[in-house]
Amino acid sequence: MALDRNSSPNDLSAFWMPFTANRQFKAAPRMLVGAEGMYYRTADGRQVLDGTAGLWCCNAGHCRPKITEAVQKQVAELDYAPAFQMGHPKAFELASALRDMAPEGMEHVFFTNSGSESVETALKIAIAYHRARGEGARTRLIGRERGYHGVNFGGISVGGIGPNRKMFGSLLTGVDHLPHTHLPDQNAFTRGQPEHGANLADDLERLVALHGADTIAAVIVEPMSGSTGVLLPPKGYLERLREITRKHGILLIFDEVITGFGRLGSSFAAEHFGVLPDLMTTAKGLTNGVIPMGAVLTTAGVHDAFMQGPEHMIEFFHGYTYSGNPIASAAGLATLETYREEGLFENAAALAPYWEEALHSLKGLPHVIDIRNMGLIGAVELEPIAGEPTKRAFTAFLNALEKDLMIRTTGDIIAMSPPLMINKAQIDELFGKLTDVLKALD
Repeated sequence: MALDRNSSPNDLSAFWMPFTANRQFKAAPRMLVGAEGMYYRTADGRQVLDGTAGLWCCNAGHCRPKITEAVQKQVAELDYAPAFQMGHPKAFELASALRDMAPEGMEHVFFTNSGSESVETALKIAIAYHRARGEGARTRLIGRERGYHGVNFGGISVGGIGPNRKMFGSLLTGVDHLPHTHLPDQNAFTRGQPEHGANLADDLERLVALHGADTIAAVIVEPMSGSTGVLLPPKGYLERLREITRKHGILLIFDEVITGFGRLGSSFAAEHFGVLPDLMTTAKGLTNGVIPMGAVLTTAGVHDAFMQGPEHMIEFFHGYTYSGNPIASAAGLATLETYREEGLFENAAALAPYWEEALHSLKGLPHVIDIRNMGLIGAVELEPIAGEPTKRAFTAFLNALEKDLMIRTTGDIIAMSPPLMINKAQIDELFGKLTDVLKALD
């Protein structure tokens, strides 16, 4: 059947939308047709303040000139180059730039196309690493309740968000989970890291005793859990996880798909918290959301375990057609330059206290039962409507959009993570509109 390029854009039936109430959306579509800086433009010409950096990814804002120019130039110069047994300069340049930006000790970069693929890659590296060292029995993976690690089978297996898992069968075997760190009775309305809950990391010792350390390959956690509703690590929690994993020879993986690239005011959460994992997964802010790309960063110890045997042999049988794609690499280089030249990480760090005060000013508004923040991330947890979970927050999302504000909801939690170029006036605009939305909620 020939494609009718004149078909109406209002024919919405073909696109099965991801993580969307498709029937509700298609009954009343919400279309974005343009963007610049801190704002989206809707089909009816309204300017909508982006309170979520797209999907946690447009950290430098929208349609930034340096990134746009780099992509345009690259697509005309070298559109594609195979990453298997061949290379092109920009992939190596970007890998070096990432290494230089990463916490000291992260030495090597494996490119993927998304956060989900970065997680799958990191899990495979972890299992293969132990096998390469003669510890092939280490295949068990440990995730955490309410963790989000993408949507591939490995990611949802180690992930701990119920709706993301329950439709897909038994998932991977040999996976266990640590408890989540959300303790509202003890830590409600915390500013930054909560005081209580570091002891939850000790549950890893229980899993070691249950399964045997010699069967466990890796523990994967988000340093700060984003997609589940901004769950912050208690003081000392990540340090304790690092201590226990190192003690038992277990690799520690930080999923930094959300926390990477300035979200907490530093390059990565590992730097922010002063805890160095063995592997870090990234994506989203790597290319500012412009071109799909992800990356796994590893220590030299992990990488070098594979560099054995005959030099002509492939060391790691894994990769993607688009690993280190030229256009994505160009976008990544221009994105990192934009962060650096505009001081966007520094801007995020400088504005974090102002953001915190504005966010916590919402305390006491109708149905607000908790507020959490770190860096330029914030969450407002709402009391659910009895018998109708998620409805109150989704109503807030719709009402905010009517007021030209983009927020994100997960369950009955409102999450915000604006582009790092935001200023105080725009923070005031964001929370002024959100205040009006919350005051009007039933």
